[in-house]
Amino acid sequence: MTRLKCSKTAPALTFIYVACSLQAWGQHEAESSNVRLVGHSDLQARSAYHPEIKRQTVNGEERWIAYVGHHGGRHLDPLSGEMEFNGTSIVDVTDPENPVYLHHLEATDGTNGAQMARVCNGDELPGGTPGASYLLRANGGRMPPGGNVSHQIYNVTDPANPVLVSVLSDGLTDTHKNFWECETGIAYLVSGVPNWRVTRMTQVFDLSDPANPVFIRNFGLDGQQPDATGTTPVELHGCISVVDANRIYCGHGTNTNGIVAIIDRDKLINAELIDPVNPTSAELQEPVISQLRLPDFMGAHTSLPILGMTLSEFERDEVGAERDFVVVVNESLRNECTEEWRQQMYMVDVSDEVHPMPVATFNVPAALGNFCERGGRNGAHASHENLTPIFHKKLVFVTWFNAGTRVVDIRDPFNPTEVGYYIPATSENTANRCIEVNGQERCKTAIQSNNLEVDDRGYIYVTDRAGTGMHILDLTGDAREIADYPE
Repeated sequence: MTRLKCSKTAPALTFIYVACSLQAWGQHEAESSNVRLVGHSDLQARSAYHPEIKRQTVNGEERWIAYVGHHGGRHLDPLSGEMEFNGTSIVDVTDPENPVYLHHLEATDGTNGAQMARVCNGDELPGGTPGASYLLRANGGRMPPGGNVSHQIYNVTDPANPVLVSVLSDGLTDTHKNFWECETGIAYLVSGVPNWRVTRMTQVFDLSDPANPVFIRNFGLDGQQPDATGTTPVELHGCISVVDANRIYCGHGTNTNGIVAIIDRDKLINAELIDPVNPTSAELQEPVISQLRLPDFMGAHTSLPILGMTLSEFERDEVGAERDFVVVVNESLRNECTEEWRQQMYMVDVSDEVHPMPVATFNVPAALGNFCERGGRNGAHASHENLTPIFHKKLVFVTWFNAGTRVVDIRDPFNPTEVGYYIPATSENTANRCIEVNGQERCKTAIQSNNLEVDDRGYIYVTDRAGTGMHILDLTGDAREIADYPE
């Protein structure tokens, strides 16, 4: 283990643990264990949210393309020479050591930011054009004055030249973390439909033919609909569907009043409704199998299903040798550990899905890296969502803001254990994070690893909320031995 004083001129090292005083947390070098940095894209210094990595055919060649959603902001696009409102970055990562920035797709219609991107190939979609690829994105976030927030589909067969195909839903108050089933075309859009009692609920669309989107229904937890009374359940953050299991797992809330909802997929999308735009209370309750209501101080940013785990510990038990779990990740929102309750990762046993049961907690102790003093947020945010066999049922990757990416061994889901981590170095693009102390603003430069995804080759893509870009990682050592990389 190497120790190095914080310095703007210190050499970039891959395997470093940096120990610095409170006053010195202006910059830091990379720190890692069992993880190596493969490549990096600066993403034009835009604050980044979720990356989506897709293998697609471009001009007759197989390419791997990253589509990265961005928070609001405005930056120079060197490719166009124009100042552009943040939208979607499109990066060729076929050679992960040398990613190539292809295009910035600016947010449109007076909006700013496009946090979520999902991509399906035409060969996968039941009604798609063979050889084509399609980008579904959330256009805009919370409604700006005069803006038109919507969901859009682009043809990205040539990822450097996206072409708008259709607008699914517009006039919204907010958008966020969509999910798109490529094998069926069904999409679950996180939308702010006017008059609903929450700014984020679910709109279900059939996008099997991206040029002809078909609205199926509006959906939310009972109490969120326009004519409801009483307490309003916390807004949706995002859903993950498992078609083969006929289940959808939805996380509600960020750092408070969290709810994990388990939904019967068939009942959700095939129900005969009186009015799909305005479902009744009974129609909202019908597809809900159960709701795990978390304590007031916990959220449910991401609900990652890990189904059908065979546990050798219980192989002699009459029942229980095979179990289902959901990895629930909360989101920390405040800088420098000033939240009421630190947000973490939880393993929830859903084998009896009517009675979900939390069974384990994973945390990164702040003292391991003086994380409460570094600046910015510290605590959990999001896990990967691609169920690639390389990592599925073995490893979960979780972003921890200024503590970077943590690699968690879940083979024993009752005892999740860290087996690696990577904290990127700050750069000239890393934006300050500030809090008020005794009436004065105090700012520090800190990495804010925000979201991540994995691809089917086994690379990990981590985006930074503070503008440091996207880091492409690979496992080494003990962590790599756990995974199931192809020979």
